[in-house]
Amino acid sequence: MSEQDWLVTNDSECIPFTDVPDDDTSEDWLTKPYRLYRFLTDLEDIIWQESDDRLRLQRICPLVRRLLNSSEWIFTSFLLPDPATGWSVQLLYDEPDFPITIQMVAWSPQSVSPIHNHGAWGLVAILDGAEKNTFWQRSSTAEAPDQIKKTGEHCLLGGDILCFMPDAIHQIEVMGDQPTISFNVYGETDYTQRFEFDLEHNTAKIF
Repeated sequence: MSEQDWLVTNDSECIPFTDVPDDDTSEDWLTKPYRLYRFLTDLEDIIWQESDDRLRLQRICPLVRRLLNSSEWIFTSFLLPDPATGWSVQLLYDEPDFPITIQMVAWSPQSVSPIHNHGAWGLVAILDGAEKNTFWQRSSTAEAPDQIKKTGEHCLLGGDILCFMPDAIHQIEVMGDQPTISFNVYGETDYTQRFEFDLEHNTAKIF
């Protein structure tokens, strides 16, 4: 397991990420299970206490590791990828009027996603498999206002966590001959700022 943390900035630069250690340093941290309901409560506290998305992610990242280390059931709570689409999504938590979505995502081998952003802060923890993320940033001109340019790429392995800011743009490609399984957490999405990009035609559409 790799267990490296990364942040994709609003300019789509992928950099090593130093999280904020968990405040709970008691012995109970090692012996008591950290359950999903407690994770959700901690997330809500962070959202109320911290308005900066980057600082939020710094505090959320170690909690995700704690949850995954304590909750083995999560590793089997995914749907097999749909043969027609190459991917599947299993919602673990999505409540109206609460700005958090938690889901399991599975991608088939050799799947490639569209180039897209999320219009929200987010976090992807790779549970199994490997995926290459290619990063892009806007490079607008008068003739092509939706033009983007590549800023880099990075391969994520099992145990790695990728955090991203709302304007980060990326594309996923599954590496190897095994599906990629991930645990994903998203903040509140601004759907007016969530785009899928067409590199060939320099266009973007809301989705």
